[in-house]
Amino acid sequence: MALFLVGLCLAAVITLYFKNNPLGHSRKFMFRRFVNWFPLGMTYAFLYMARYNLNVSKNALGDMMTKEQFGLIFAAGTITYGFSFLLNGPIVDKIGGKKGIIIAALGAAVMNLLMGGVTYLYLMGRLKTNMVLAFSVLFALNMFFQSYGAVSIIKVKAYWFHVRERGVFGAIFGTLISFGVYFAFDWGQAIVDASQLHIEGERTAFQNFIQHIFAIDTGTTNATWLVFTIPAFLLICWALVDMVLLKDSPKEANFDDFDTADASSAPGESDENLKISIGFMLKKIFTNPVMITIALVDFTSGVLRNGIMQWYLVFAKEMKDVNPSFFDGSQFFIQNWGLLLCLTGIFGGFAAGIISDRVFQSRRGPPAALNNAFMIVLLIIMIFSLMKNPTALGAAAVMLTFAVIGVHSLMSGTAAADFGGKKMTATASGIVDGCVYLGSGIQSIAIGYLSHKDWHYWPLFLLPFAFLGLWLSIKMWHELPAATKKYILEVEKAEEKLQQSGAHSQAGPGTDPAGVPN
Repeated sequence: MALFLVGLCLAAVITLYFKNNPLGHSRKFMFRRFVNWFPLGMTYAFLYMARYNLNVSKNALGDMMTKEQFGLIFAAGTITYGFSFLLNGPIVDKIGGKKGIIIAALGAAVMNLLMGGVTYLYLMGRLKTNMVLAFSVLFALNMFFQSYGAVSIIKVKAYWFHVRERGVFGAIFGTLISFGVYFAFDWGQAIVDASQLHIEGERTAFQNFIQHIFAIDTGTTNATWLVFTIPAFLLICWALVDMVLLKDSPKEANFDDFDTADASSAPGESDENLKISIGFMLKKIFTNPVMITIALVDFTSGVLRNGIMQWYLVFAKEMKDVNPSFFDGSQFFIQNWGLLLCLTGIFGGFAAGIISDRVFQSRRGPPAALNNAFMIVLLIIMIFSLMKNPTALGAAAVMLTFAVIGVHSLMSGTAAADFGGKKMTATASGIVDGCVYLGSGIQSIAIGYLSHKDWHYWPLFLLPFAFLGLWLSIKMWHELPAATKKYILEVEKAEEKLQQSGAHSQAGPGTDPAGVPN
């Protein structure tokens, strides 16, 4: 049933993509662009699976990896991810998104294979080094390669999507993240369940397949390492698809390039042969107050997103011994966590993207502010329902994903490209996405420590970041790139006037455009 719902959502996303064509692209172009972004997007989704499988492995290992140890390992990766963009963003701006996503997929695949190897040695009692140190180093390297992924997908998007189409692509970006979360938590948990040495009850077809192909019943321990090695194999497959199908720009696919009306279209920025140094790009971004605001909004979203995704299952499963009745009431959310995050993330991304493009003329601040206000309400609900009402707590946690994916897809997936321009898209979006994971690293260490003291600190720690995100989003409420404002004034307003004059002439003399006598 879960797989059917996810497939249905994917079909809906593809349908919406083909129906959203405000610039009147040809059907051939729309199809070729789909062939471009779909494998690119699926690669990114499986990068997420190869990232959050660490969370699933922590629950599978139980007390062998404590909350504090998990928090340190995850923080090592997320902080590495955040700072990697200072290097990887400019690199992808130079080499292109196609090479960037292939580096991400193959590099992350190798690191996941090595993490699977460490897990195998640890469970077999043959690991000669400290487990936390080994995982921290490998997960940090995994996240270094993963950091190529987000900037690559946005780099390619910048050449293929006009600013007035990017709100919906931001929604597609949020959808891909949501699929990745579903793959990580639900598929990852299914892999862990199937890799058990002794499976209670009747086996599913998937469990039989995993048990037989890996001969698990001939071993001496659970094959938990498969939660790392299987995503690695899937990433290699998608990297091969990208090598064949992916093109960095319409020109490479035998279409004409077009003006995307982002910051690169501004006077003095539109020369395609203009050479831009890394120092110039970094200076341009770090001295742009709007880019700084976007980065800080996404910093708060990083704290809030991973503050929920990373810790809800850890909290809920810990209640098994602390508060059994609360644990029993949380079963729906525990068993369907990945699916729930996937569905709410998809709807949240699309709601924010469509509202941004169609209600606020592609301004990203207003829907981000609305989502942050919603998160404040949800966090207050979490504070008062913690340990008391598992349904209210679980529902609030899930709906937080709806809101925070809306913010993240707009800031990292869309606003950074709008204001960075297609020439500096990877650097701009990389710095913004880096702030997401700096926020994630901070919350990982903080909540890992605070939850050991008292779980009530968990939502209390997150609440100030929702207020900060709201204030920053309001500050950028009216912001649009100059080229986008010019496009709206010269093209869209002119079209509106033409339509109004046409309606007036059809209505005849003595009547207004609606046909009502003057």
